[in-house]
Amino acid sequence: MKIDLNYLILSFVMCFSVTVNYAQDDTQKQSPDLQQQIQNPLASLISVPLQNNVDFNTGPFDRTRNTLNFQPVIPFSINENINLITRTIVPLISQPLGMDDSQFGLGDISTSLLFTPAKPSKVIYGGGIVLGIPTATNEVLGSEKWSTGPSVVALTQSKDWTIGALAQNTWSFAGAEDRGDVNFFFSQIFIVRNLPNGWYVNSAPIITSNWEAPSGEQWTVPLGAGFGKLFRLGKLPVNAQAGYYYNVVSPEFGADSQFRFQLTMLLPK
Repeated sequence: MKIDLNYLILSFVMCFSVTVNYAQDDTQKQSPDLQQQIQNPLASLISVPLQNNVDFNTGPFDRTRNTLNFQPVIPFSINENINLITRTIVPLISQPLGMDDSQFGLGDISTSLLFTPAKPSKVIYGGGIVLGIPTATNEVLGSEKWSTGPSVVALTQSKDWTIGALAQNTWSFAGAEDRGDVNFFFSQIFIVRNLPNGWYVNSAPIITSNWEAPSGEQWTVPLGAGFGKLFRLGKLPVNAQAGYYYNVVSPEFGADSQFRFQLTMLLPK
């Protein structure tokens, strides 16, 4: 199945513009608490993000890969002292193959279970596990391995700033015996500066390492930034953001850069 990725990118850009310009703009009525909550991955806030990542110049033929992630976040109250935050990523991937072909389908689903204090202090933190589930509809879209490992998040917030990081490492423990083992490090540093009227600028690079790859082929390290806006569609809070990241370190056939667009519907508890 082939996808016109230029059309897809243009559609997301137009979606961002149209949504921001034609939404009912109640940003002056937005609670500062809500603006901070959307930037806190451990907030007691149900959110439904759709994140689209376009990776440019991947593989030996410098093709474009597209990944659309459905990422629901649901908090649960364990007791008066502890909350459980569940974060699930369901990827739909368009993977280039050779010079002309591509494979489209579901990738491997991952779910994180993070425990965090119900009454956060100045430093907000949480920890738990992440589980990788081999749900890919084609072998080129996933590892065909079950994997798990620890996951931690820490951040601090002021009126105008949010600074934090997420880190996790997963190891395979079951799955197809003819596929390589999984030993994968994933981290994201996030820095957000709030601006008037619901706008903000941010940088949220995703730094990864495939420890099973040969030396010099393990790390992907991007640099970049983006912007976003919190607004309302009727009474529904919505967060839209876009950013561009250039990989200063990447494997030989890794992507050169990435365009990221995310639209998140927010359901405060």
